[in-house]
Amino acid sequence: MPLPNLAVIGASTGGLKVFESLFPHLPVLNAGVVIVQHIVPLVDRSFVTSLQRVSAMPVALARDGDAIRHGTVYLAPGALHLHLVANQTIRLAAGEKVNSVCPSIDVTMESVIPKPGARMAGVILTGMGHDGADGIAHMKRCGAVTIAQDRATSVIYGMPKAAEATGMIDFVLSAERIADKLAELFK
Repeated sequence: MPLPNLAVIGASTGGLKVFESLFPHLPVLNAGVVIVQHIVPLVDRSFVTSLQRVSAMPVALARDGDAIRHGTVYLAPGALHLHLVANQTIRLAAGEKVNSVCPSIDVTMESVIPKPGARMAGVILTGMGHDGADGIAHMKRCGAVTIAQDRATSVIYGMPKAAEATGMIDFVLSAERIADKLAELFK
């Protein structure tokens, strides 16, 4: 079985707009893609429907026990934290808010483990606050390529700015350039 390549993308305020501009430029990736968007239950289903319209990859609302498959996008459901088990399986759990949110980007990114030989990327997109900053630093220490959205294309530059302030970001890119970089990393 091939090593599981993985991209974890976190977003908050303005996320849907950014995903709708990023996903039309993404081919089917040789990686599983996990999205943690600060979202509430019920809205998460319409978010999946919106992404399905613009994505070359199938997009699904993550379910507990889902195996991560290359070329598939999984959205963390509202009000549940998404944990990755061995970077290969999704575990959903109710829990206290982390950084005032549930699902939390930090929770998901901090569940990633090093997998020598596997390719990984962590991406922080538009949003308020600092959720994802600790997680992106953790992913970098695990060997991931790390990306933050630039100020010019962010609806709110709080989360990307906090991620960049960690000193653990490899690339600061526009939404379209993020798609190009992911396509390059996961050919």
